[in-house]
Amino acid sequence: MSKAVQPVVTERIVRHIVLLRGERVMLDVHLAALYEVETRVLKQAVRRNRVRFPEDFMYELSKEEAALLVSQGVIPSLRSLGGTTPFAFTEAGIAMLSSVLNSRKAMAVNVAIVRTFVQLRHMAKNHAAIMARLKQLEGKYDKQFKEVYDLINGLLDPPTPPRKRIGFKQKGREGER
Repeated sequence: MSKAVQPVVTERIVRHIVLLRGERVMLDVHLAALYEVETRVLKQAVRRNRVRFPEDFMYELSKEEAALLVSQGVIPSLRSLGGTTPFAFTEAGIAMLSSVLNSRKAMAVNVAIVRTFVQLRHMAKNHAAIMARLKQLEGKYDKQFKEVYDLINGLLDPPTPPRKRIGFKQKGREGER
C-alpha cells in the first residue's frame, strides 16, 4: 500500500472502530468493505475456521447490541445486513483474518488496521500520561498558578450569564416598588 493512500485508509479504519464490551472492535460489514469482499464471504471464511477465532478474538453481537449500533448510526439496519447480527473482531481477531482471507488486498489492509490500532493505543497512553502530569503539576503549583488554572477552566467551561427577564413591568401593583 502506497504512503499516499495510507492516510485515507487510516481515516476509514478509525471511523469504523467501535467500543463494545469494553474494547475496541471492528464489525464484519466494515472489514468486508475494506477487504473488498462480500460480508457473507468473510463470515463464511470465519465460520469454516471457527477454531482460529476464540471469544477474545471474535464474537457475534447480541440482538440488543446490534439494535444499539443501529440507533447510533454505526450500521444502517439488520435488514440491510441480511437479517443476521454482525461479528465483532478485536485487534487479535483482525490479525487472524489475514490467515483466513489469503489475498494480497487482505494482507495489505490487515497491516494498515494493525498499525492503526497501535497508533490509537499510543495516543491513548500519551493522553493519559499528559493528563497525569498536568494533575501532578496542578497539585504542586496550585497556589502559585490558581489564577491561571481558574482562567483556563473558565475558558473551557465559561459561566452562563443570567438571563434578562422579558416582559413589561406593571406599575401600581402592591408589593412592588
